[in-house]
Amino acid sequence: MMRVVILISGRGSNMASLLAATASGALPVEIVGVVANRADAQGLATATACGVSTRVVDHRLYTEREAFDAVLAATIDDFAPDLVVLAGFMRILGDSFVRRYAGRLLNIHPSLLPAFPGLHTHRRALAEGVRIHGCTVHFVTPDLDHGPVIVQAAVPVLDGDDESALAARVLAREHQIFPLAVRWFAEGRLHLNDGRVTLDAPQDGSGVLIAPPLGGG
Repeated sequence: MMRVVILISGRGSNMASLLAATASGALPVEIVGVVANRADAQGLATATACGVSTRVVDHRLYTEREAFDAVLAATIDDFAPDLVVLAGFMRILGDSFVRRYAGRLLNIHPSLLPAFPGLHTHRRALAEGVRIHGCTVHFVTPDLDHGPVIVQAAVPVLDGDDESALAARVLAREHQIFPLAVRWFAEGRLHLNDGRVTLDAPQDGSGVLIAPPLGGG
């Protein structure tokens, strides 16, 4: 079974969705470790309660990003993962780190990339007046939030939305598509070709619903 390490910085709600999917049998992987860059990350307690080993690599102890990246990579490699997943990991990773895990490093971002890379995506979407917003799972590359897209889910921006309401609507879709993308990777169905992702059809011939209709809220 494919071994997965998850990196978090806070509450780890996307991590929790992956743990729930493995527990239900919907996600055929073994989550072997959770690593946080903060000792007070709430998600560590969630992972421990699920019987998953946890580690902390505090970025504040390192004056240079390269030194932090090196210790983080060594910590990850102790778990011998097949896949590394960034689930709300709020640190920019250096080029050498990203290349070390090239093709097996996934991230989820709360916007429809390439729109609104970086921070405060929901605030910026509202400020721009967009009518459709969403989330993206992608392969990580040295270019921040610009790696090849695996799957996206869209939500409507409703009249009267504030940042928290829009964020909650997007987060619900994040919890749907992140386990889906990890499952596709585990099944060997994802392929990278010239910076684009292709997806093999499921062997059982079943279809896949990427996201509910926009009217679903």
